[in-house]
Amino acid sequence: MNIHFLGAHNLESQGSRFVSLLIDNILALDAGGLTADLPLSEQLRLKAVLLTHHHYDHIRDIPALAMNLFLQDATIDIYSTQAVGDALDSYLLNGQLYPRFQEVPEERPTVRFRAIEPLKSENIEGYNILAVPVKHSVATVGYQITAPDGKTIFYTGDTGAGLATVWELVSPELLVVEVTSPNKYSEWAANAGHLTPCLLEQELMSFQKLKGYLPQVVTVHMNPMLIEEISAEIASVAKVLGASVTPAAEGMQIRL
Repeated sequence: MNIHFLGAHNLESQGSRFVSLLIDNILALDAGGLTADLPLSEQLRLKAVLLTHHHYDHIRDIPALAMNLFLQDATIDIYSTQAVGDALDSYLLNGQLYPRFQEVPEERPTVRFRAIEPLKSENIEGYNILAVPVKHSVATVGYQITAPDGKTIFYTGDTGAGLATVWELVSPELLVVEVTSPNKYSEWAANAGHLTPCLLEQELMSFQKLKGYLPQVVTVHMNPMLIEEISAEIASVAKVLGASVTPAAEGMQIRL
C-alpha cells in the first residue's frame, strides 16, 4: 500500500494545502487538496473518494474534480455519510455554485454518491473499508482501510480527544491523525474537536494500553503558521513514547 500526502495542513498557501491523501493512486481520503497537485492523467485514475465530514477544507476540490472528469467523460464514486452527500447537494454541486454533476450527463452521471453506514465494513475497489465515528464539532468518521495484501491504515479525519472506543475497533500499521495546534491551544482544541501534541500523547497512550502496541503515526491538519512549535512538541511526544510520530508534508509518501 502506498500513501501519498497531497495536502497536510488546515490552511492553504503556496507551500501548504488542505488535507487529502491518495492510496495506491486510486482511492482518495478527503478532497481539500486533491486536484491542485495531481495531474489530469492521475485524476482520471481515481476510482473513489472517501470524505470524513462536510467542512469546506475537506470537500473543497470535489467540484473541480467533477468538472475535470466531466470534460473527459469519466465518473467518480464519492463515499461518505448521508449528511455529507446532502451538503454537496445543497452547497457545492447545487446547480448554482457548480453544475449538478451527480445528475449530468443524465445517462451516466459524473459523480455517483454512495452513502456509507458507520461501523459496517464495505468492499470498495478491493479494499476493506470501515467508517468509524470520531469526535469533532460536526458528525465525522475516520476510515480504516485494509488493502488486498492485508496492509492497514486508519485515518482519523478531524477529531478531538476521547478515542478509546475508536481504538477498540481498529488495528492499523499506520495511524494518520490530526494535530491542529500547539499545546498552548489545548483548551481551545478540546472545545473545537481537535488535537494538540499533548492531547495526542494521551490518546496514543490509551491506544498502547488497549492494543499492546503503537503503530507508525503521521500527523496532518497542522496549522502551517505554527508548524515549528507543533513539530517540536510532536518530537517530544515521540521521544516520551519511544515511537515513530512525525508530521506529514505535501508530497510525502509512505509505503507499507
